Amino acid sequence: MLDKPNTQLDALLKETSLLNFRAPTIRKLVDQRKWKDLSPFDRAGVVYDFVRNEIMFGYNKADNIPASQVLADGIGQCNTKGTLLMALMRAVGIPCRLHGFTIHKELQRGVVPELVYKIAPENILHSWVEIWLEDRWINLEGFILDEAFLTALQKEFAPNRQSLCGYGVGTNCLSVPQVDWQGEDTYIQKTGINNDFGIYDSPDDFFADHMQAFSPVMKVLYENGIRHVMNWKTNRIRAGKVPAIPLRD
Repeated sequence: MLDKPNTQLDALLKETSLLNFRAPTIRKLVDQRKWKDLSPFDRAGVVYDFVRNEIMFGYNKADNIPASQVLADGIGQCNTKGTLLMALMRAVGIPCRLHGFTIHKELQRGVVPELVYKIAPENILHSWVEIWLEDRWINLEGFILDEAFLTALQKEFAPNRQSLCGYGVGTNCLSVPQVDWQGEDTYIQKTGINNDFGIYDSPDDFFADHMQAFSPVMKVLYENGIRHVMNWKTNRIRAGKVPAIPLRD
C-alpha cells in the first residue's frame, strides 16, 4: 500500500505486459476520443464510462489477458475490464492500482450454467481499480456491469428487492447502486467479497500471485464452451430474459 502516494505514483503510470496502453488500438482510441484534452477529472470520467458501457459485461478466455485483447473482445468481467480500465487510465495520465479479492460463487449464479455452478470453486477471483485523483484514492468497481445489463436486472427485481447477490451483482441498493461516475467510489459486487488479497501495482503482479484454480480439463471446457454459454446468458439477461435462481432473502 502507498503510505505517501505522491512519492511513488510514477510506478502507477507505467506500461506493463497486461497494461499495454501503447498498443496501436489503444493509442488510436485515446487519440480519436481526444481524452487527453480534458481535465483529469473528466478524463477519468470518460474512460470509466467507456469501459462500463462500451465494453459489455461478459467472459473472456482468461483473466490474465492484455488490455488490447479486452478492447478487441468488446466484453469483459471484473478482472479483464479492470485491466482495460487501468491501461486507459494510465494512458491519459491517471495513476491507478489494483485491489484484489475473491467473491463467493453465489454472486455469479444465474450467469454460470447451473450444472457448472454446482461444481464451481466456492471462491472466484475478483478485483477493483483504485485511481489517484484530486489527492485521494477512489475505488472503482461499478464499471463491471454495463447499463443495459444492470437495467434489465433492476426491471426484474427492483423496487421489491434491494439486496441482490446473483447475476453478477452484489449490492444492497439495487434501485440506485453506486455505479455512475461522480468522482466518488463506485461498487456493484462489493457485498459478495469474502477475501481481501490487498493492493498491487498492476494486474501482472496480482495474477503472478493469484489465479483462478481450474483443472486442465475444466480450463479447456471453460475456454471453448462454458464461457460461450455464459455470454449467451448475459445477452439474454440484457434482453430482459432473466432466468430464475434461488435468492437469499
